[in-house]
Amino acid sequence: MTKTIFAKIIDRELPADIVYEDDVCLAFKDVNPVAPFHVLVIPKREISKLAESQVGDAELLGTLLQVAAKVASDGGYANAFRVIINNGAKAGQTVFHLHLHVIAGRSFSWPPG
Repeated sequence: MTKTIFAKIIDRELPADIVYEDDVCLAFKDVNPVAPFHVLVIPKREISKLAESQVGDAELLGTLLQVAAKVASDGGYANAFRVIINNGAKAGQTVFHLHLHVIAGRSFSWPPG
């Protein structure tokens, strides 16, 4: 199986502007930002998409959300950020390694998309 770009970033085969790392996840600036602040939060253990997560992944998924809030806060956006998870190609997912987009620094409309 071919490694995803995110697996290559985790393994330090590709560079990234890392803003947070711990034992289970990594957060780095998106190379194609859609907002002034755009960070991706990924688990170090590959899960292809949210729908493929298991009951045993609940703690990891919670950690990813907590890290999303932390990186937004560290970036100066504690009270105004959006977290997005695209699940599957039809939802806009292009890298099949679960990732959370944390975006801030501009106005957002509702509904998104």
